Amino acid sequence: MTSELTNEEKIGIVNQHIKTLNYNKYNLNLTILELNAVSSPNQATINEMILQISDLDDKISVLETEKTTLEQE
Repeated sequence: MTSELTNEEKIGIVNQHIKTLNYNKYNLNLTILELNAVSSPNQATINEMILQISDLDDKISVLETEKTTLEQE
């Protein structure tokens, strides 16, 4: 027996992924604040966090596109 997911269920899963990515993004932003709080912040580490945030933005964008596609079906 196979059971396919409904579009509503798929959208719920996509929304959960987006939420998780937003949590990760917020966590990275907090980490940047913490890194900048010290007297000698490590710029290389901060730059890495910024790149990770950019990657998360790209992932969120792809998931938003998928969500829009599912909503139109």
